[in-house]
Amino acid sequence: MMSITAQQLDRRITIQRVTTVNNEFNEPVETWSDLATLWARRKDSSDVVKTELLGAEQISAYLLAHFTIRSSTLSKTITPLDRISYDGHVWNIKGTKEAADGRNRFIELTAVRANN
Repeated sequence: MMSITAQQLDRRITIQRVTTVNNEFNEPVETWSDLATLWARRKDSSDVVKTELLGAEQISAYLLAHFTIRSSTLSKTITPLDRISYDGHVWNIKGTKEAADGRNRFIELTAVRANN
């Protein structure tokens, strides 16, 4: 298997995490804050994944992609509670795992976004 090269990490993504801040009434509210901006490789899993919502009889279309980033102390803390901001869209992280392209070298983030 070929290893990932620096040239393949050609997408700039921002990892966002929920944080709690106080609003103008000093009440705690949750908001998304940038955690890190990283170089990544994007690999689409399929063009469109269609899901039927039972009962509502609606069909929604989602894009599924795998973002591969360099492994680091910070990137190892990324979980499905975080999200990716990339190319003007928000991607919800569904899973994280060590990438097959190199043990302890890369992390693969599986993410989806609405296709709209």
